[in-house]
Amino acid sequence: MEKKVLLGNEAIARGAYEAGCHVATAYPGTPSTEILETIARDYRDIKSQWSPNEKVALEVAAGASVSGGRALAAMKHVGLNVAADPLFTFSYTGVNGGFVIINADDPSAWSSQNEQDNRHMARAAKVPMLEPSSPQECKDFTKLAFEISERFDRPVIVRITTRIAHSQGIVEILPRDNIPVKPFVRNFQKYVMLPVHARPRHVFIEEQHKKLKEYSDMSSLNRIEWGDRKRGIITDSVAYQYVKETCPDDSVLKIGMVWPMPDEKIREFAAGVESLYVVEELDPFIEDYVKALGIKCVGKDIIPLCFELTPEIVDQAMNGKAHPGKYPKYDANPIPPRPPALCKGCPHGFVFTVLGKLDLNVNGDIGCYTLAALPPYSAMHTQGCMGAGIGMHLGMEKAHGPEMARRSVAVIGDSTFIHSGITPLIDLVYNKGTGTVIILDNRGTAMTGHQEHPATGRTLMGEETHALDLEMLVKACGVKRVVVTDPKNMDEFERIVREEVAAPEPSVIISLRKCILMK
Repeated sequence: MEKKVLLGNEAIARGAYEAGCHVATAYPGTPSTEILETIARDYRDIKSQWSPNEKVALEVAAGASVSGGRALAAMKHVGLNVAADPLFTFSYTGVNGGFVIINADDPSAWSSQNEQDNRHMARAAKVPMLEPSSPQECKDFTKLAFEISERFDRPVIVRITTRIAHSQGIVEILPRDNIPVKPFVRNFQKYVMLPVHARPRHVFIEEQHKKLKEYSDMSSLNRIEWGDRKRGIITDSVAYQYVKETCPDDSVLKIGMVWPMPDEKIREFAAGVESLYVVEELDPFIEDYVKALGIKCVGKDIIPLCFELTPEIVDQAMNGKAHPGKYPKYDANPIPPRPPALCKGCPHGFVFTVLGKLDLNVNGDIGCYTLAALPPYSAMHTQGCMGAGIGMHLGMEKAHGPEMARRSVAVIGDSTFIHSGITPLIDLVYNKGTGTVIILDNRGTAMTGHQEHPATGRTLMGEETHALDLEMLVKACGVKRVVVTDPKNMDEFERIVREEVAAPEPSVIISLRKCILMK
């Protein structure tokens, strides 16, 4: 049997291929980006694409599933927030071909604006969730997720974390399953969620949930590893690896299907040990569930609530072993901090130099340019989610009046504008805002590795396609004042910014210069 060393993300791509997946969609976002890149590069049997945002990606995958194909949609944790609307509805419709959603959480917020724990999303959306703890399980669980999806007529979420996504491991390589695309059978009671149809589908979901709970209890996804019964540990995801490393003699209940939880297996395990602990990253999801079953356990009393775990943290919590020499100290000659910064020659640097000089309030957004909040630019003052900068810009004007718009701008990247900036720009025009928006067009989704988007003229699979004209799009939104300029000419750029900010009507500046790292 062939074996390869793969990243967790690469193993998920392999799992989709081996499972006979037909369609894969995503919007790039760390730590999930490599899944679709690997599929497009190595597994051309799967039709793969970048979508404008995660909502659209999930809808495209849902369409493929409903029509009979096996489909996968991948996104980071906050991406599932964007896709929550279709997720909660397609939970009701169910599937035809298997429908798998890969969702990558980011404990410690290494490349994210928050640390949310998306195990809660599975519970809220009433969809099953699997959690691999190694690259091999990434592949195996992805394949199994398609089977569970079709067996129970449910979308299935496979949740990974940054550490699982970007860790390497040995993975067994198997051939692709020859799964034909099923025919599309019209069934408007199942696929058209009118209230009269949604109500019985909710009943169906609850019936399937009971069956899934039985499956969870019987499945090897959740397994008991008996050891010393003085102490038992319930754990999941990468925390399982840390528990096995630091507490090798203890009994362990490994949770691989985190929703629905295996009630009977939890009860059996708890009854078989003298003391019970829960080791998990972020929220006390498992811990609260165990306590709701009436079972006493220790979890967040000793395991940190914030940030990702490490073997050292688990060892300290479970065994009282400190690791003072793990990280060297440089008390005598402290090393100066090196915060992340824009690349030398980055076109955004010219923009924020000017904005800082003019002392404007800058409502920012998600991308490389968020680093402009830091020195030496210190020229970004708010930042929320994708597209929020334009909406917040309008909100400030509504709160303070037009004089605020004369002292402020909103900045947003080209990919981010397509993702979530079009609708707030329409809102700005429709609700008579007068502010200036600067689209930082560096010709790619630079933050996550220069991925294509609808304005680049090339698809994920390398095909030439229509390139969205941002200038025409902005004008179609109702903006009359639109200027395209190269920010490297800083004197000219400053003149344009001064003019547009002073104008008593909406305006858009498209700052057009390719990322210096792009070919």
